[in-house]
Amino acid sequence: MPLVTSHQLFRDAYENHYAIGAFNINNMEILQGIVEAAHEERAPLILQVSKGARKYARHEFIMKLVEAALEITDVPIVLHLDHGDSFELVKACVDGGFTSVMIDGSHLPFEENVALTKKCVEYAHAHGIPVEAELGRLAGIEEHVESKEAILTDPDEAAEFVERTGCDSLAVAIGTSHGAYKFKGEPRLDFDRLQEIEKRLPGFPLVLHGASSVLQEFVDACNQYGGKLPGAKGVPEEMIQRAAKGGVCKVNIDTDLRLAMTATIRKKFYEDPGNFDPRNYLGPARDAIREMVRHKLHVLGCAGRVPLA
Repeated sequence: MPLVTSHQLFRDAYENHYAIGAFNINNMEILQGIVEAAHEERAPLILQVSKGARKYARHEFIMKLVEAALEITDVPIVLHLDHGDSFELVKACVDGGFTSVMIDGSHLPFEENVALTKKCVEYAHAHGIPVEAELGRLAGIEEHVESKEAILTDPDEAAEFVERTGCDSLAVAIGTSHGAYKFKGEPRLDFDRLQEIEKRLPGFPLVLHGASSVLQEFVDACNQYGGKLPGAKGVPEEMIQRAAKGGVCKVNIDTDLRLAMTATIRKKFYEDPGNFDPRNYLGPARDAIREMVRHKLHVLGCAGRVPLA
């Protein structure tokens, strides 16, 4: 089955009140674990590649790995550029076979964000590719994306932004953040703000970034086996489920993948310090990612949405 765009997937998600998991890939084992989980759970899937991951793994290797994944499953898969930071990068991914792209101008003044996003939309749409944009700013650090404080999305600006840019989905800031330290105190998302955005953009797919739950079992394992992640805290899964029942059609998950992989590898090194066969620790890490993703697909409500062939 070839790669698909997000258009139909988002329509179905919006109409049936669930969200699609968008999982970041960096290497073969992460990709395998994610795709195996989606196949087993019959879930539509968005595979995300950040600027840093594309540089690390190289565009050519990513495309061939995804091509191999398409040979082992019939679930619909979108290949998406996550946090594209320039028109040139967006163009390269559109030209290079991605079926969805994101341009992140959230760090720019409103008018500059509009101009950059519109330029990317015009190019991508000419090639049949949808564009995700971002308005508002998440706190935290994720590769080249860094902000010490959040700027929550203004509902009126969101409606104007979508109308002027023609983007196909919008990442909004309602209190989530990048990284493993999402909340200093009690977790809280601004659902009133989300509801106001949804009212102004009826039927329009919204996106949550920084939405990993930072699962405690992996944080504990990392700390137990030599890591240092004191006080790591993510978004409670019940909050993600609440958002997915409204206009949020896509939920980004990256930190949870990193934690699952790192916790498993740390444990394997601790238990068998003489082991130097990568298959003996990357294989279990892949398994941990698969089981974690299976769980997430149920949390998001997208498991079982793809009929058996």
